[in-house]
Amino acid sequence: MTINFDLATIWAFIIAFAVFAYVVMDGFDLGIGILFPAFGVGEERDTAMNAIAPVWDGNETWLVLGGGGLMAAFPLAYAIVLPALYPPIIAMLLALIFRGVAFEFRWRDPKHRAFWDLAFTGGSFMAAFTQGIALGALLQGIAVSGRAYGGGWLDWLTPFTILTGISTVIAYALLGATWLIWKTEGAPQDHAWRLARIIGPATLAAIVAVSLATPFLDATYFQRWFAMPWVLLSAQVPLLVSLASFLFWRALKLRHERAPFLIALFIFLLCFAGLGISMFPYVVPDQITIWDAAAPERSQVFMLIGAGIMVPIILIYTGFSYWVFRGKVGHDGYH
Repeated sequence: MTINFDLATIWAFIIAFAVFAYVVMDGFDLGIGILFPAFGVGEERDTAMNAIAPVWDGNETWLVLGGGGLMAAFPLAYAIVLPALYPPIIAMLLALIFRGVAFEFRWRDPKHRAFWDLAFTGGSFMAAFTQGIALGALLQGIAVSGRAYGGGWLDWLTPFTILTGISTVIAYALLGATWLIWKTEGAPQDHAWRLARIIGPATLAAIVAVSLATPFLDATYFQRWFAMPWVLLSAQVPLLVSLASFLFWRALKLRHERAPFLIALFIFLLCFAGLGISMFPYVVPDQITIWDAAAPERSQVFMLIGAGIMVPIILIYTGFSYWVFRGKVGHDGYH
């Protein structure tokens, strides 16, 4: 595997950045939705909801950028991957829509708040679960016939994809709990501490399970994780995850407020790096590389100019919104 910093590689890193930004930003608010039934009705649930109210819809900007970037920069990959994953992707989009409606209506329709709370939890769970399934389906491989998807309607549904789906739900729940530790105080924060102590080990167990299963999906994966000289690079990922897990547990024990969330993000980054070690430079494992799937050079240059303008703008207004709402939040919504 060599990394040539041509246009296709640059676009691969831009899309990877957008996907990672979506995972870390939308992950914690999906996690809060997943944990919502564990919070007490009334003040705790209102506080949890207010902790994400200023930023939740803006976080999904990165999902649009990642999906749109894939379609524009790697149209062949888009044409193959999307038909292979239509059921989980459609389910994810419907879940995000339903979740957004529930988010707004629980405030405007207090008589049916219990229903909207359930819808918020269900939409959050389904969105996280289907994202994990899509990742697992991509990792396990997609059947390609010529320049099109060559598999069936349910090829994505396997024990491995169920494992990655459940693991994603658990990991997002950890991000949600640690975000609440940072953003709340009093009883809601104490509850978030307790949840993080339970979900932390569960997340580590999920990472270990997926990491052990992945190398046996494909000979290329196995070689990159266990054969020389690849193992000299890949071995650093589990070592750093172990170190980060120790620091995470120590931060919880010492009741640090920001450190658990930041360390959890670092663990997510390490998992993302592991995904890159396994897959790069393939968009469809062992089938389509980024160069095979790339759009014409002129198209990539044109889009790169737009991305060079828009991505910094998105980063600036996202950072500004997080800065404005940087304080603690209460059930009344004030920061």
